Amino acid sequence: MSNQQTDAKAAGAAKVDELDAVVIGAGFSGLYMLHRLRDELSMSVRVYETGDGVGGTWYWNRYPGARCDSESYIYCFSFSDELLQEWNWSGKYPEQPEILSYLNHVADRFDLRRDIQFSTRVTSALFREADNRWEIETDQGDRVSAQFLITAIGCISASNVPDIKGLDSFEGEWYHTGAWPHEPVDFNNKRVGIIGTGSSGVQSIPVIAERAGHLTVFQRTPQFTIPARHETVDQKFLEEVKANYDEIWHKARYSVGGIPADPVEVSALTVTAEERQAVYERGWAEGGFRFFFGTFGDIQVDRRANDTAAEFIRSKIRETVKDPEVAEKLLPTDHPFGSKRALIDTNYFETYNRDNVTLVDIRHNPIVEITSKGIRTEDGEYELDIIVFATGFDAMTGTFFKIDIRGRDGEALKDKWAEGPKTYLGLAAAGFPNMFMITGPGSPSVLSNMPVSIEQHVEWICDFIEHLREHDAEVAEAEREAEAAWVDHVNEAAEMTLFPLANSWYLGANIPGKPRVFMPYPGGVGNYREKCDEVAADGYEGFTLGAGRRGKRRTTRVS
Repeated sequence: MSNQQTDAKAAGAAKVDELDAVVIGAGFSGLYMLHRLRDELSMSVRVYETGDGVGGTWYWNRYPGARCDSESYIYCFSFSDELLQEWNWSGKYPEQPEILSYLNHVADRFDLRRDIQFSTRVTSALFREADNRWEIETDQGDRVSAQFLITAIGCISASNVPDIKGLDSFEGEWYHTGAWPHEPVDFNNKRVGIIGTGSSGVQSIPVIAERAGHLTVFQRTPQFTIPARHETVDQKFLEEVKANYDEIWHKARYSVGGIPADPVEVSALTVTAEERQAVYERGWAEGGFRFFFGTFGDIQVDRRANDTAAEFIRSKIRETVKDPEVAEKLLPTDHPFGSKRALIDTNYFETYNRDNVTLVDIRHNPIVEITSKGIRTEDGEYELDIIVFATGFDAMTGTFFKIDIRGRDGEALKDKWAEGPKTYLGLAAAGFPNMFMITGPGSPSVLSNMPVSIEQHVEWICDFIEHLREHDAEVAEAEREAEAAWVDHVNEAAEMTLFPLANSWYLGANIPGKPRVFMPYPGGVGNYREKCDEVAADGYEGFTLGAGRRGKRRTTRVS
């Protein structure tokens, strides 16, 4: 237990600490937010973190094969030139242990731990209109008051364990990829079943298959996935990157997906079949997101162009998987390529050529129940020693709903978002003054290389707080008209893409009863940055700024 926790318990529930800001979460977002607020704005800040260490997503997601799908040299912070130059990544795509080591290094290098309270979950946050402050409570008995509440809770951190009859009766072990134990799980000679073939499933299946006695994959939706071509980073390449980081970061910040890829203007429909095949072959050989962003410019917005890429990938699946019946089960046909989360893999399809791997199509052969001995589908029972749920998350909103957040007049955020999240710029919500969301719904977030979007949000929020101070404004609140216009804009941008054509977690389709609303902003990282900059340049248009205490609220437009 930290000194802060001991002090809080000793003081008792009556003690309320006064802070400038409370930050929830100590991953990429929380660490950078703490650094900027404390070390550059000289604010009093406390970060609350549920885990007993920093890392956020990379603290919890320790499953076999866990790896980032952005290249390592761009999946990091850019705010410190010294940090960029001193850290050396070992692989093209960083694995979970290395990312966690990096974030621990950042926490130590900038002395961040002294203002982080670990093993503490924020349970409630209430905006007190009498003094324009947030009152925050935790499961450790803390009560603190803060002018600003900042959520750094991540977009995909509320694990989704499906409600399958009989799970409590299972006599073996079961795990969720998003809440993996810190100690290794022994798969040797075990009969393992894994449910789900999204990102964590695609990454873990090849690794588990190498260790398990037998692996049974329960697949509902076949996936489009591109080979990562993961390899050791060439030292000469790293030297070139470090010498050109300014240009690389500028390109990433104004790109579509937050990676330094040059936009491609050529249409897949304007070249010959032979030329198109050659372009796809080069993209496949290079691997990763280069296939998505570096082949043709219209595969994300034109279904006809997308079909050419989709059929190319299906042909590669047929070439790779030796058993034609298994290959047929693995062919994605019910959604356009890229309309679900774009996946990259290492030996995923090759894994189905192993003698110790069985594929079960649960779309046509549904799971009926989990028994004491394993999983029973409509066609029979599969006896298992271990079940792995690679079933994803209640994305974008689920983590918010784990906290009782209440704004003006006691309105619960969960009620405000009952029909889908409503935000202004993905940064703020009307009725919730001085609450800022890092990569919240309505921002590029999960459609981007996250550190690029995180840094943009943190820096924008800090600039806004400085603006408030300079103009003696105590409260900033998104206007409902601006919020409604932004929600409409996000929906219009989504309709211009192929995203709505898939039942994906982008729309909440993986959670029974969740409203079907497209949640991230699909207009591109660069476009989004420019919109946020325009709002700031126009005196933070769309926000009402207020001054005064005890409810004497003066609204003003500050320019």
